[in-house]
Amino acid sequence: MLEALDAAGYSEPTPVQAGLIPRALLGADVMGQARTGTGKTAAFAIPILERLEMGKKPIYPQAVVLVPTRELAVQVRDETVKLAAGRNAHIVAIYGGKPLRKQTQDLAHGAHVVVGTPGRILDHLGRGTLVLSDIRLVVLDEADRMLDIGFRPDIEKILRRCPQSRQTLLLSATIPPPVKRLGERYMRDPEMLDFSPTDIAVETIEQFYFTVTGDRKYELLVRLLQREKPSQAIVFCRTRRGTEKIYQRLAKKLATAAAIHGDLPQTTRDRVMREFREGKVRLLVATDVVGRGIDVTSISHIINYDIPQFCDDYVHRVGRAGRMGREGVAYTFVTPEEGSELTRIEMRIDRLLKRAEMPDFAPLAKPEATADASGAPDSRVAAESTEPIAAVAKPVFGRRTRRVRRAL
Repeated sequence: MLEALDAAGYSEPTPVQAGLIPRALLGADVMGQARTGTGKTAAFAIPILERLEMGKKPIYPQAVVLVPTRELAVQVRDETVKLAAGRNAHIVAIYGGKPLRKQTQDLAHGAHVVVGTPGRILDHLGRGTLVLSDIRLVVLDEADRMLDIGFRPDIEKILRRCPQSRQTLLLSATIPPPVKRLGERYMRDPEMLDFSPTDIAVETIEQFYFTVTGDRKYELLVRLLQREKPSQAIVFCRTRRGTEKIYQRLAKKLATAAAIHGDLPQTTRDRVMREFREGKVRLLVATDVVGRGIDVTSISHIINYDIPQFCDDYVHRVGRAGRMGREGVAYTFVTPEEGSELTRIEMRIDRLLKRAEMPDFAPLAKPEATADASGAPDSRVAAESTEPIAAVAKPVFGRRTRRVRRAL
């Protein structure tokens, strides 16, 4: 393990690794709370590998890791394989969007560790191609996200199929009451370890907002990208349709842009994520499918084209930059109608976002502005708006800022 850590460039443990690994090696059930980008994957992968019985060829897996998304399953598998260098450990990822036949063959060859999404794991359990009778350690990674997207019944079915004598580790960026109740029901006297800072926002991230109407967002995005010239950036949109629409327009200007959302085939999603990690894709337009757990350390900019629906999603989006202590910057586009949503985010992270301005850009289109067939505002109308940014933005957020300061 020390040789694998050295080869991976790990010289010092992060706080979550230093706190969780010793307890996990002693066999304790642990609920660990830590924000994204702090090394949670290695914190549970190292104890899994250290506790494997590496004698004969495995018939059934000894550890199972449940994750909310396909992309995270691939990432956790790859990280565990990297840390297993020098061992004859077989780690298999199983998730939707890929043929069951290939995954069945991988499981039939014997797997020490299975990483997967709850739905696909249940598929294999139902077909008898996955047996959990030898499970010694279960990990629930990004537990809050799995509950958010409705995986609780699946998780409970899987946990009931595992031996009661197993060890269980639950890791999450937040541990709201539903997650805590799940842990208390299926874990044995779990220890609670909280590695979250008092300030929930990532300290290394500068955070700004722009006031802008919906029909001016795209032009603001283009101007912002031209000004910032990010090394790598993610543009977050709320919907799959919106994500694809923005990508199609950006692709005409930027060859290194790509999109990822739930409507894409899994092979395409895998290719996009691989090229993003390799740096071939510099601008990724995405839904919240990559808002959790995707570890790409070279991301310098996060742009919330659409303000997230939930406050915690803002934290996870912004956490894509500033990974492992690196610096980054986040911009959020806020329409005049979304002032209250920005207020809730600021109260959640206990921080006021700074107002950003774009020189020679009118963020609020006049009411008579019309859109062309592509959805972009008529350039002739947009050019007529000459009010300064501060003058049009102040009435929208002046009282909001005072109210937030009092609340904080």
